[in-house]
Amino acid sequence: MKLTKDQLIKLYTLMVRTRELDGLIINALKTGKAIGFFHSGLGEEAVSIGGCTFTLKDDDYLYPHHRGHAIGFFLARGLSPKSFVAYHLGKVPQDVEGPTPVERGIFGVSGTIGGSFVLSVGMAITAKKNGKGQVTACFFGDGAANRGTLHEAMNLASVWNLPIAWICENNLYAQFMPFKDAFAREDIADIAASYNMPGVVVDGQDVLAVHEAVQAAVARARAGDGPSLVECKTYRYRGHSEGGPDIAHYEPRPTEEVEAWKKRDPIVLFREALLKQGTLTKADIKKIDKETETEIEALEQYADECPRPQPEDPSVLDRLLYAE
Repeated sequence: MKLTKDQLIKLYTLMVRTRELDGLIINALKTGKAIGFFHSGLGEEAVSIGGCTFTLKDDDYLYPHHRGHAIGFFLARGLSPKSFVAYHLGKVPQDVEGPTPVERGIFGVSGTIGGSFVLSVGMAITAKKNGKGQVTACFFGDGAANRGTLHEAMNLASVWNLPIAWICENNLYAQFMPFKDAFAREDIADIAASYNMPGVVVDGQDVLAVHEAVQAAVARARAGDGPSLVECKTYRYRGHSEGGPDIAHYEPRPTEEVEAWKKRDPIVLFREALLKQGTLTKADIKKIDKETETEIEALEQYADECPRPQPEDPSVLDRLLYAE
């Protein structure tokens, strides 16, 4: 499907919003407004936005991964970022409008890396039994790809011909472990052949390349032709988690490696392409930047004004831990 001008602009805008929301949480941690873990996804915006926007229907199932705490996936599925910001600032969101994550097929994330695979198979079984043409999209990192559950899940998904698209966001580091030191092969997509399904490698910095590959995998699943594997080669700009060391094994990540990837920043690449083809003007970009800045300021103010959870009211924890 060829994307329209409005759709291209939406992809760009969502990537900008994803990056700025990621930055909001990083700044909140730096200034003490937020306390806790955050796994930044700066540099990887093309995967969530390209993979989920315009590829999934409202009733499809989606299993996001933890990078950026899934904010790109939430935006791509049309969810309000209010809860994301409020929860990360330790507040209880109020009057959040729009669909809930469950209404967009997002049922949380596993507390264990690699738990996503078997749970996604369960979602795909449900999708197949429903008989409504639903699919499941499971996003995971290269570190998770070394878990045994991947092989069990991919094998069963192929044996049962389940409607599922596996999408690996390979940012070349599993916490502090370089990809090249953890895998005996260059491409994770190669393992697809072991389970009799297509496997492709795409440039994870190119949002349109991601979109086209995931769209093809989803279309194949929706047509009843079974699972596929898409590997998106990308890179994270920051360390595994905020406040932790940014290292490869026991040494700092090579500066030249980080800077080389930043020269292929996914937002800059897409912006330059849209400018070159005339889809966006410099005035359009300034407008998008200004609107995003205004949105971020409003979201932070909204979170500031939300109440903190009261120790005597455990209902907040109930809502976070249990499905209604």
